[in-house]
Amino acid sequence: MRNEQRLRTGTPESRAFAERVQTVMGLTSRLNTLPFDDLDARRAVLTEIFGRPVPESLSILPPFHCDFGLGASFGERVFINQGCFFLDYGGITVGDRVLIGPGVTLSTAGHPVELDERYDFITHAPIVIEDDVWIGAAATVTPGVTIGRGSVVGAGAVVAKDVPPLSVVTATSVVERKRLKPAPTATS
Repeated sequence: MRNEQRLRTGTPESRAFAERVQTVMGLTSRLNTLPFDDLDARRAVLTEIFGRPVPESLSILPPFHCDFGLGASFGERVFINQGCFFLDYGGITVGDRVLIGPGVTLSTAGHPVELDERYDFITHAPIVIEDDVWIGAAATVTPGVTIGRGSVVGAGAVVAKDVPPLSVVTATSVVERKRLKPAPTATS
């Protein structure tokens, strides 16, 4: 993934991350139980989740799920439909006038691909969604991706590389990129 960084597990930094995730999980749970028409309470909880005030023009329909909160930022007139997941430890930047359909996942974190490293690190890289982008229902955007200004991501698409400005991308596919080394065998 482009711009990948690593957080070693079992460190004070990874424990602080895990504590923040627990806090935000509680906050999103509270957000998703508020009456739909209680906009002031929803805005207050969103401010806690994201660690700063959100734009007045931001609209997030519940249920909404976020794991870290402090890595997300939003432009003006952003609409996020129901059932979205923002895994934002690596950073999510959402530009102005962005439309995000129901069930979209923006995931900035993962684990190393190599089996002998997989449990020792959390990998992360930012997602940037430029102005005037529309992301269709149930699309998934992976770490390190930039979606260019004015583009459309079709429903159900898995976006694993940058999308040029003013483009339409669709579809999912499985493409074998490489073969992994087997894990070392534990000796008794």
